[in-house]
Formats: sequence, structure tokens, C-alpha cells
Amino acid sequence: MTPKQILDSFSETLMRDERILSAPERALVATLLQHAKAATATNPETQEAVRAVIASAVGETVAQRAFAVLGGSIVDRILQSSALQNGETTSVRPPDIYASPKTPGEPQPPGTPVPPPREPQPPAIKMARTPIVNSPVVPPPKEPQPPGAPLRDTPVVPSPKEPQPPGTPLRRPLEPQPPTATSTTIISQTSAAVADRPAHLPARCVVLDEFLAPQELEELIRFTLEHEAAFSTSEVISHSANGGVVNYEHRRSRVLMDLEKHQDVMLERIKAILPQVLSQLEMKPFAIADVEAQVTASNDGDFFHFHSDNGSERVAARQLTFVYFFHREPCQFQGGELRIHDAHLEDGTYVSDGSYQMIVPQQNQIVFFPCELLHEITPVNCSSQLFADSRFTLNGWLRR
Repeated sequence: MTPKQILDSFSETLMRDERILSAPERALVATLLQHAKAATATNPETQEAVRAVIASAVGETVAQRAFAVLGGSIVDRILQSSALQNGETTSVRPPDIYASPKTPGEPQPPGTPVPPPREPQPPAIKMARTPIVNSPVVPPPKEPQPPGAPLRDTPVVPSPKEPQPPGTPLRRPLEPQPPTATSTTIISQTSAAVADRPAHLPARCVVLDEFLAPQELEELIRFTLEHEAAFSTSEVISHSANGGVVNYEHRRSRVLMDLEKHQDVMLERIKAILPQVLSQLEMKPFAIADVEAQVTASNDGDFFHFHSDNGSERVAARQLTFVYFFHREPCQFQGGELRIHDAHLEDGTYVSDGSYQMIVPQQNQIVFFPCELLHEITPVNCSSQLFADSRFTLNGWLRR
């Protein structure tokens, strides 16, 4: 028997087990595949990419359920074997009439009840846990640099898991592309009294996997790549500036502000799970008065130093930050981790404690955290320097 035949036989066995993949779920997957095939009939590469995404999602679900079923069976056998060795009697459990169906064509005993069809269950929301690690703090520059100012060498801050060998040269950021427009990000502190702000801000976040449906993810990637020319250079606003300043010492990235239907799709998904997210973050529920959203593209050498997302009176109404990660497959970049810092109040300004929660960008993953938390994006390494290979996020803020 060839390895392929063995694998096909094993897959057939798993597919028949209702505990692992129910009939309605199999029908749903078949429908998704048919629609994907019809929608991408003129583009074989896209068709194969969509199929691969669906196959990966189904494989992860089947594997997780199969492990649970197999583990339960092994535990039962161990307990039974242990009881028999100790001379104890074991009771025989009556057969489960809703267990996995027998092989098609195998005759059923007369009078065997027919189990009712199971309703397909929505995918469970997985709350990912992120480790808190220590890291040297790289302070932001004190003064914004005007456009055209010479660039200084920007060190790539190594991940705690990937130390750089001694003597590794510092990488110099690439020259930014001329902006067609600019987008601003507030990095200044608010004028609120110090007494109104807590002395410590511990890092906390909620991470959800497989957030969008495969077709929605594919459409978002296609939309982003088709609108490369519409991306603009990001700006930052300091406490004393009247307008935005392109400060390549503090932030480097490009953004797209008009997301068309994709903003509505994202907002619909966020609203559906918002109560659970706020509960996990121990935040009080609030009515959403407005939503800001953008797609951010980070390519080779791009980064964003320490900042908060509601550090100015202009954006004080921001309550919750969301960052949705996506990229073209296979992933062609490294770095670009989101680090949410533990912080304390010092001379009226929050500064990092030197410890943080680190989220490594994963396809179709979203992160939520309170806007006041200090956070940063580490430098991205994208050797091809192609726009299509960038680290993409659909990020934004919910306003009260």
C-alpha cells in the first residue's frame, strides 16, 4: 500500500466520524469550495490559493478534534487496563447511538435508531496567550524631523527569542517613496490631570485567530494589492505641532484610508464579538460613536516607535484599538512584531517598564487592546522589498 493510499484511507476514516466532521459541515465545505472555484475560474493561481486556505482551516479543525477523540479513547483504555490489573471490576457502558456512523454499506441491526442530523457549529473563538518578556527600551526622538532631513541609522531591535550575533551591523532604513498624500498618527500626551490617570498601565490584549472567512481574506488581499498606488506616507503629530510631520525617525509605513466595503465587513465582525473582548480586557461596554480604519503596509526597514493611540485631545475619544494581520502567501517578511508595554507614569508621561506582551503577526489574526496602552512595531525585514510582500494590517480604533 503506497503512502498516498494510506493517507487517503486515513482521511476517509476521519471524514466518516461525525464527532470529527459532521455531515452539515462537510456540505458547508463542499459549498465553499464550489463557490471559490466558480469565483476564481479565470485565475488558476488564485483558485489554488483559496483552496489551500480552506484546506488548511479544515485540516486544523479535523486534527484538533481527532486528537481529542483519540486522547479520550486512549485514556479510557488506560483506566480500564489499570482497573483490571488491580483486580477491580469494570462496568460496560451501553453503546452510544449517536457515535460515529458505520462504514457505508454495512448493514445496521433491526431497530437501530437513526440519530438526528447535527446543526453545524460556528468556529470557537480562541483567545491566544502572549508571553511577557523583557526588552531594552529604545526611546523616541525628542524633536520631530522635517521632511527631507537626513536619516540616521535605525537599529533593528532583536526579538528576545532571536539574539543577534556580536558585530551585526545596524541596518539603514530605505529612502521613503514620495507620498501622494499623508496620514497622521497622534503620539503626544493628553492635557488631562496626572491625578486622573493611573500610576501604572499593565499590558493586556485579546488575540483571536481565523477572524475573517477565507473568501473575505482573499478579497481583502486582492483589494490591497490592486490599490498600491493609493497608499500614502504616514505622518505623526507631536504635542506642539499644528499639523502632521513626516518623521522617519519615529515611524515609517504607508497607509490606505479608503477601504470601501472591507471596513464594513471588519466592523460587522468586531461588533459580533465585542462583548467578549471587552469582558476579557476588563473594560466597560460603550456605545460606538465612530470608527476609524486604515490598511497599513510595512516593508523592509519600516517600524513604529513607542506611542499610544489616544494621546491627544483630538483623539481622546478613542477607546479600543484593533490590529488585523494579513499578507500574501507564502509570507515573505520577518519581524514587525506588535509589542504592548507595561508602563508607569513619570513626570506626567507614560514610559515603558521594560517588559511587554509580544504578538508575532499571523495570517487572519486580530488583536484588541485599550488605546491608552504604550505600544510599538518592531522593524520589518522584507528582502524582496516588493509591495506585495509587505506586512499588512487593517487597523483602527473604536470611539466612544
